[in-house]
Amino acid sequence: MGKPTGFMEFRRLSEKSLPVVERLKNYKEFIPRLSDEQSVVQGARCMDCGIPFCTTGCPVNNIIPDWNDLVYRNNWRQALDVLHSTNNFPEFTGRICPAPCEAACTLNINDDAVGIKSIEHAIIDKGWEQGWVVPQPALKKTGKKIAVIGSGPAGLACAQQLARVGHAVVVFEKNDRIGGLLRYGIPDFKMEKSHIDRRIEQMRAEGVEFRVNQYIGVDVPAQKIKDEFDAVVLTGGAEQARDLPVPGRELQGIHFAMEFLPQQNKVVAGDSVAGQIKATGKHVIVIGGGDTGSDCVGTSNRHGAASVAQFEVMPRPPEHENKPMIWPYWPMKLRTSSSHEEGCERDWAVATKEFIGNNGKVSKLRAARVEWKDGKMQEVPGSEFEMQADLVLLAMGFVSPVQKVLEAFGVEKDGRGNAKATTEDAGCYKTSVDKVFAAGDMRRGQSLVVWAIREGRQAARAVDEFLMGSSDLPR
Repeated sequence: MGKPTGFMEFRRLSEKSLPVVERLKNYKEFIPRLSDEQSVVQGARCMDCGIPFCTTGCPVNNIIPDWNDLVYRNNWRQALDVLHSTNNFPEFTGRICPAPCEAACTLNINDDAVGIKSIEHAIIDKGWEQGWVVPQPALKKTGKKIAVIGSGPAGLACAQQLARVGHAVVVFEKNDRIGGLLRYGIPDFKMEKSHIDRRIEQMRAEGVEFRVNQYIGVDVPAQKIKDEFDAVVLTGGAEQARDLPVPGRELQGIHFAMEFLPQQNKVVAGDSVAGQIKATGKHVIVIGGGDTGSDCVGTSNRHGAASVAQFEVMPRPPEHENKPMIWPYWPMKLRTSSSHEEGCERDWAVATKEFIGNNGKVSKLRAARVEWKDGKMQEVPGSEFEMQADLVLLAMGFVSPVQKVLEAFGVEKDGRGNAKATTEDAGCYKTSVDKVFAAGDMRRGQSLVVWAIREGRQAARAVDEFLMGSSDLPR
């Protein structure tokens, strides 16, 4: 694929970000796609490696060598078709996926991986620019009605697939806008919401109906949904945040990340948010070293925080992975996000012991350094320290999806509080309740957008088989 000697002739070219001083002025995306000419050169780097480990490293099994080769040959329209054959929303993954495909790239063994994500970004953006992304309504209707509960990436992918084979699909969303955690969990500077909006319009043209402010199990009885529809797919996100029950947790100024981030998304969308949690002029401490914590860092810097620090309880990862040992699997190594580059003091192996406050508001954080021995965390004697903290954001991951929906449908849960779905084969997403399916975070727990899209697509096939006896949808 690509040019046989391209990987020896051309170096990897990454997408260039706008300068920090410019991007901190607003909440717009700041990483433009590669030009057509640059993308052609990057596509040329794709090796004729024989076994495309990139494809197996990708949760949706994108046919990466094929569209790399098509871009190299300037056949953009066909490249878009190949990309869409496995991924309903490459504009989402081309912006926010961590690219496990690149970790699995054969060239990554001893060189810089092919810039797969940047090429995907270029293909889909060019597709929208050229008007190639159009509705694909079904030629005939099946007469079957399906409810999709949750409008995040799993729900949207599932709904689109089912609509395209002729089913009547209604997507229910508990919030005021469609998009789930794509809409209210990811900052606009990472992915502007116009990308969601135009997909919604495409899906409406394909026959999908969207109903917002519909909290199934709370505002709308689950039994009503089961009575009205031939199948139900639960695709809500993992929104039950992990808490930090230490002394002083009740103080004002300590918030979950998912209290903080959605408010800014609403403001960017033009809403007025009373009592918005703001980092302006404050000393902010983010507890949790993952992507959600990084999003809190970037948003705090745009608010104009006096300082931003981020703590992680795990040890600092190595700068570079041992590729011969790890490849083609996802490596544990130090990752610096664009938000970190904008200003953040990072620290590892730190455990918070107590929040200290004045007049009911947090003012300090007391922590200690820890070390890990035999898989257990131990405090380092004499390592306690205090830091000023006017705003503390808890971003330590999510323990489960919202339980109210699962309980309303009476779905059996696994040991982690997720919907328990049968797994005797890859295409089976049935729950313990008749005609109720589950996919995405609702079934597998907190995960990546690309995993949500995969599960949504596979659940759609399982539902189609359940209703029609067989399915032409891809696995």
